[in-house]
Amino acid sequence: MDLVDLWPPAGLRVQWDDLELRFLDDDLLLRVAELAGEGVHADDRMPFMTPWTRGTPDEVARGLLRYQWAARAQVEPDDWKLELAVLVGGEVVGVQGAFATRYPVTRSAETGSWLGVRFHSLGIGTRMRLAMLHLLFDGLGAHEATTGAFSDNAASLAVTRKLGYLASGRRRVAREGAVAESLSFAMSVEQWQARPASQRPPVTVTGAEAVAEMLGVA
Repeated sequence: MDLVDLWPPAGLRVQWDDLELRFLDDDLLLRVAELAGEGVHADDRMPFMTPWTRGTPDEVARGLLRYQWAARAQVEPDDWKLELAVLVGGEVVGVQGAFATRYPVTRSAETGSWLGVRFHSLGIGTRMRLAMLHLLFDGLGAHEATTGAFSDNAASLAVTRKLGYLASGRRRVAREGAVAESLSFAMSVEQWQARPASQRPPVTVTGAEAVAEMLGVA
């Protein structure tokens, strides 16, 4: 028996040409933490509800380690997080995640992600989100995928709209002591199945069956 037998998320792989989503083991987690410490966005921006990117490089890296260690253990049918390292050509470039509550009932999961600042504007954001949607819809039996972004996060909103999500709401929230507008979007499994040929790349998903069983949806 090995780790994958006991903890199926450790065997998750989503591959599309040179892009890969992979379980965040300790080796990858250290590389991801170092990348986050180098910067995730411009200093005058804050794309996250929780401003985890503020601080010195060491503070950001340590905070990421704490969060990811906790998230890695949070995989139960009614409350789970799947945080996967994003690699391009073997180089760590960011993290693509998904989370859900009462998933066996709702079959709805929310996605979230980030890229190291030096990997912005290279088209990676679209590819990693599309790879995660493959995992959710084709691997884990999702009926809906949701996402959100602040109204001033143009890059994230561009990915969401390009992939064909439908707007599902907006709300005013507090962000670093000031009001901000958060936009919500959703994609149904029917929309996913009807997506155009340009959004049907040769994605390979490995290990999803065992994870689906762990989440109570196999």
